[in-house]
Amino acid sequence: MDLQLNDKTALVTGASRGIGLAVVEQLVEEGVRVVAAARTSTAELRETGAFAVQVDLSDPAGPQRLVEAALAEVGEIDLLVNNVGGGEGDATAGFLDFADDAWRQIFDLNFFAAVKVTREALPSLIRQSGAIVNISSNGARVPSSGPVAYTTAKASLTALGKALAEEFGPKGVRVNTVSPGPVRTALWESEAGYGGQLARQLGIPLEHLLAGLPQQVGMLTGRLIEPEEVAALVVQLCSPRAASIVGADYLIDGGAIKTA
Repeated sequence: MDLQLNDKTALVTGASRGIGLAVVEQLVEEGVRVVAAARTSTAELRETGAFAVQVDLSDPAGPQRLVEAALAEVGEIDLLVNNVGGGEGDATAGFLDFADDAWRQIFDLNFFAAVKVTREALPSLIRQSGAIVNISSNGARVPSSGPVAYTTAKASLTALGKALAEEFGPKGVRVNTVSPGPVRTALWESEAGYGGQLARQLGIPLEHLLAGLPQQVGMLTGRLIEPEEVAALVVQLCSPRAASIVGADYLIDGGAIKTA
């Protein structure tokens, strides 16, 4: 199917690996001119042919600098994918263990980065009748399923998508959200990531945690989600063929969330 994206322009954040990298790759395959934002430029990202911008979006000046660089490179922005997220520190900490600085760091990366990049890019997106896709998490619907600061920030991001769709949908900008479950990325597979920290807390090898995780969280597919699967959904939502999909929040979690 022709997704009618050839010669469109896109800005993708958190683009150096995982879901973000997969989104960049698939958009480029569709003929999109992509500006890819990441704190560090990787060989995999450079190989996509996207225009890479090294930027820390938790830096107050980062979002404005990024969008200015994107506009200078591609002229106008048709598509924005707010994918940057994650966090540092002890991801297994409980509510009483999250200090103010940790809350700020998590919200800066998982919520305010999207707020600021979107604010900077919206004038161009309005001119282009563009589309925004925010990458949230199924943890936004079940906040107790993960670190409280992270799932709360993602819940805020999901709510932001609904509010933006309501305000800017009449101006021609479609805003939607994609909420993945456990994806095969460094967040889960790295010893330094959430998966590694959780495995150490439980006293089991990381590979055992990952092997049992799908059943433990109720994923009907019996496996982790591949980044390419999430990217395929994101790219479809970017397409003009999805012109009537506005303000939606799509779960892609292998059936882990059972409620409607």
